[in-house]
Amino acid sequence: MTPLLAALALTATGALAACGSGEEPAAPQAMPVRTYTVAAEDMPNIIELPGRVAAIRTAEVRARVTGIVQRRLFTEGTDVGEGQPLFRIDPAEMQASYAQSEASLDRAKATAANARAVVERYRPLVDENAISRQEYDAAVAAMREAEANVAQLQAQLRAAGLQLGYTTVRAPISGRAGRAQVTEGALVSQAEGTLLTTVEQIDRVYVTFNQSATELLRLQRQMAAGEIDVPSRDAIDVTILFPDGTAYPMTGKIDFLALSVQETTGTVEVRAELPNPDNQLLPGEFVRGRIAVGTRTNAVTVPQSAVMLADDGGSVYVVGADGTVEARKVTLGEMVDGKWIIEEGLSPGDEVIISRLQVLRPGMPVTIANTPTGQQPSPGQSAPKQAATRSGAGAR
Repeated sequence: MTPLLAALALTATGALAACGSGEEPAAPQAMPVRTYTVAAEDMPNIIELPGRVAAIRTAEVRARVTGIVQRRLFTEGTDVGEGQPLFRIDPAEMQASYAQSEASLDRAKATAANARAVVERYRPLVDENAISRQEYDAAVAAMREAEANVAQLQAQLRAAGLQLGYTTVRAPISGRAGRAQVTEGALVSQAEGTLLTTVEQIDRVYVTFNQSATELLRLQRQMAAGEIDVPSRDAIDVTILFPDGTAYPMTGKIDFLALSVQETTGTVEVRAELPNPDNQLLPGEFVRGRIAVGTRTNAVTVPQSAVMLADDGGSVYVVGADGTVEARKVTLGEMVDGKWIIEEGLSPGDEVIISRLQVLRPGMPVTIANTPTGQQPSPGQSAPKQAATRSGAGAR
């Protein structure tokens, strides 16, 4: 037999021997993982909503007389005090009208004084029958008419004085003055109420949120069922987050909850009031609010690192009863202090995997390798091959 034929025969004999041995491939080795034992705990009930900042008071400064703007008396974008002059409108026409009303009043006062003197002269004469009662009554009527004319002209003078005063446009409230809407030489109208500028008070601000009516109803039902404990509904704290994620250093309180649902959006308006001494919150700015509505009792939570997010929601890996990886869909609530509140999908006692999530797949065998501190073993330290006892809560 040639060497080539001998080698082929030997190879065939080895293959037949291997097939006849009946040995199965070795089972895959279990991968050590860290877990978190799910437990029910009381957690702050936080509702996060987008909101918009608004000044606590906004006043539109409008023209109350018709005339030409002579001068702007304030610097745009600066703080102004209540009653501070902002604009001056040409007062010449109003001054002339005031002087005319004043002169008419002086003439009417003189006429009234003369009428009173006539009545005083006629009073003793009518008692002596020196004049008729009819003449005396006519004198009294003339006096009363003169006095009424005086009162009418006094009212006209006050009105003329108001119009003259309106030529100096003053700030109705204290606050931050906006941009001037007119310039010197512009014609402003009383009839149209020409807008001159606005003044906003922003030392305190409102933040308005819109909560889904469905979510609000669910919250009310949870409160009625005792799932959420709210000690006082009049002192609900609100924390504001800027668009970059940083927190505003001061907290506010909910001060208004609408009693009707907006037809177009199906939402209910909720408003918070916050102090703003440094003007960090600007009217019109979009922010996010974290509203602390009591405490959620017996909430099921997991660490943020345990949840895998996708377009269709969240999921976690749990250690199944047979020691293999099991993927489970979960319904996420709010995130509080680095933990997701799980509405549905997990129960107390479940072992949720919190390490090596990128390499795990459903059905893979795993062994729980938690250290007493809940940390992964340090490099060089061998992981235990026996599953850890599943008792207690938290990352073990």
